[in-house]
Amino acid sequence: MYCSYTIVSLNKILPLGNKNNRAYFVLLSLNRIFANYNKKINYRIYTYIFMKIALIGYGKMGKEIERIAVEREHEIVSIVDINNSEDIESEAFKSADVAIEFTAPGVAYNNCKRAMSAGVKVVSGSTGWMQEHGEEMKQMCENEGKTLFWSSNFSLGVAIFSAVNRYLARIMNRYPAYSVEMCETHHIHKLDAPSGTAITLAEGILDEIGRKDKWVMGDLTNPDGSLTKGADAAADELKINAIRRGEVPGIHTICYDSAADSITITHDAKNRSGFALGAVLAAEFVKENNGFLGMKDLFNF
Repeated sequence: MYCSYTIVSLNKILPLGNKNNRAYFVLLSLNRIFANYNKKINYRIYTYIFMKIALIGYGKMGKEIERIAVEREHEIVSIVDINNSEDIESEAFKSADVAIEFTAPGVAYNNCKRAMSAGVKVVSGSTGWMQEHGEEMKQMCENEGKTLFWSSNFSLGVAIFSAVNRYLARIMNRYPAYSVEMCETHHIHKLDAPSGTAITLAEGILDEIGRKDKWVMGDLTNPDGSLTKGADAAADELKINAIRRGEVPGIHTICYDSAADSITITHDAKNRSGFALGAVLAAEFVKENNGFLGMKDLFNF
């Protein structure tokens, strides 16, 4: 049998071998970051199998997910958008192995719940709703046998950045002379602020820095350039500023500042393809796994 392999790296995807045969793919993964500083790389191997996928949301992300899923030889059996939400009850939708949901905060909860009730596993990248409904979703997975893979960001680069963020915060916990602040920038169409990714990164910092108890929304720079003034962060609060500008896919910057110097780390997404690929990889993972899942299950850094 001829095998088709895909090596996933930070910068590009290299399809090797015969793409016309469904076989196996090798997913390159870093099992630990900065562990022993020995640059040891381990490989996690997943079985690549054909899937039937339903899409919930058919905007720019939905179309990019469709492109990558078809490239990986999966079949799109149903596309549900704002004008045909009733199709979640259709036989075509129910035939899907996994539904991938990218919509808006106001409808994501209902979309995921309906899809799960239809007996379809769900991968969701919609943000702005899990703080209110996350515990309910977790209970549905644990007590009713449903499956939801949720992440505020499906990019492999962001998964690595999140691990670096936690590692740096653990170090900075020992140096109170440094204050910490975050800024996120996104396109003008994004409805929630701060972004779900910023909140996830902030929670990682809060878990590691004892002098910070919670995050607060800082200043919001609106698409027209006007400024909506946010809260002044107290000593025990982590401030997140947000900017809405143009068609920026997503920039997240974390800065530690002292009287002597500053330490800054940034993740800058160049396009949507990294997010879309991550969502499809999550769907492939979900087909063979159950429960309330996230990026830590897919990438064990």
